[in-house]
Amino acid sequence: MKTIPLLLAPVSALALLAACSSPSDEAAAPEDSDIAADAATDATPTSSATPAQASARTLTLDGLGGLTIGKPVPAGSSFTAGEGQIGNGCETLSSPDWPGVYALRTGGVVKRISVSDGSGVTLEEGVGPGSTIEDVRAAFPGFRETPHKYTEGKYLTQPGTDPRLRFETDPDGTVTIVHVGMMPELGYVEGCA
Repeated sequence: MKTIPLLLAPVSALALLAACSSPSDEAAAPEDSDIAADAATDATPTSSATPAQASARTLTLDGLGGLTIGKPVPAGSSFTAGEGQIGNGCETLSSPDWPGVYALRTGGVVKRISVSDGSGVTLEEGVGPGSTIEDVRAAFPGFRETPHKYTEGKYLTQPGTDPRLRFETDPDGTVTIVHVGMMPELGYVEGCA
């Protein structure tokens, strides 16, 4: 009969010391807990290190500017439905505070956020409107490339169904729009269509 080794969950050195300490070692406990608190503080990312909060003008797979993919527009948001294209239960949202940015809302939740020239928005990797197709390929290898519907440009789309990225380029290979969202809205080529 073959035996299978039992794997234990990792245990911190402090927990092992605490479990092995004798009553006479309890006087050292406050120092140990101070060390543990300092270690926990060092291990916790600061807001500047958190990708979603890297910059107010950073687009992430989660969202941008208070908009979160898959969630309703928060109360008090400056993003509102305008007179843009509406169809399939979908509506276009924009904000005077976010020029060059629009979002698609379907079924009451944000399904796509798009950023274009003039938005000042980039991804954490630094890629955004104005970047080259080579920048996209270098930062995001493996994206599916398809011809643009209206120009000699391309779409570069991240495979999958969760929130994903999609880039639109012009015929010269310059990124004109970056989208983040979920299918089918991520693949729409004319606003809500």
